[in-house]
Amino acid sequence: MDASAVLRQRIITSLILAVALVGTLTYAPYAVQAALFALVATAGAWEWATLVGARTAWQRCAFAAGVPLLCFSMWRVIDLPAAGSAVSAQPFLAASAFLWSVMLLGLKYYPAAQGVWRHALVRAALGWIILSITWLAVTVCLTMSNGPFVMFLMILTVAAADIGAYFVGRRFGRHALARDISPGKTWEGFWGGLLSVVILTAVIWKALPPAYLHLGFGSLLALGLATAGASVVGDLTVSLLKREVGLKDSGSLLPGHGGVLDRLDSICGAAPVFALGLLLVGY
Repeated sequence: MDASAVLRQRIITSLILAVALVGTLTYAPYAVQAALFALVATAGAWEWATLVGARTAWQRCAFAAGVPLLCFSMWRVIDLPAAGSAVSAQPFLAASAFLWSVMLLGLKYYPAAQGVWRHALVRAALGWIILSITWLAVTVCLTMSNGPFVMFLMILTVAAADIGAYFVGRRFGRHALARDISPGKTWEGFWGGLLSVVILTAVIWKALPPAYLHLGFGSLLALGLATAGASVVGDLTVSLLKREVGLKDSGSLLPGHGGVLDRLDSICGAAPVFALGLLLVGY
């Protein structure tokens, strides 16, 4: 399939996903939203099972079952969506942000630290932690003031970074960002993605009602850039794990995109950083 056909497929699939997301955020009650996003995380875990070495449907089901169990446990422990639950979730989000900082070091020194990723138990633990904390970050965003809109902004930030990186990288990409992990990604694309987020943040800032202007443009810009950077780390982390087991795509459910995990990887990095950042800037 030529590049234009693939791009057309990607756009059509993205539009369908966008409509489904907006419909869920607009019309579904909070509990239903939480359950649906847990289902998406579980679908990601089903695909992650191949990164662990699961070969049968039974093995994949056994691995994937860990994610909804963790989600339900956090729901009970943090008492979502009770008042103050977002603050109660802050230690989990902070721990996740720290984990992504460690993952950034792992990416930087790959393949020198390659032996770590070859342990199936390490890959399994990462899958359970990353996917369940992503669900937690999403549900925390939904508990905030104008939660569905907050969630949409997070997705929009990740999409802006991804789209900017894609088109700038295709046109100007010369220097590999992580040649041993994802040869197609370039530093030019990375900076193009960040520039897209700067523009998006400026547009959002101009459109904010007065009640939210106390956040400050600088704080929102820092949050947007941190979210975009974390999305790249999430993407590269999953790419690294797929490379370790010889996979190009995690699945084929989403035409033009691959599997569910191929769309979730950026959000896995971005969501905890975004939710934690909102709490820290006093949203």
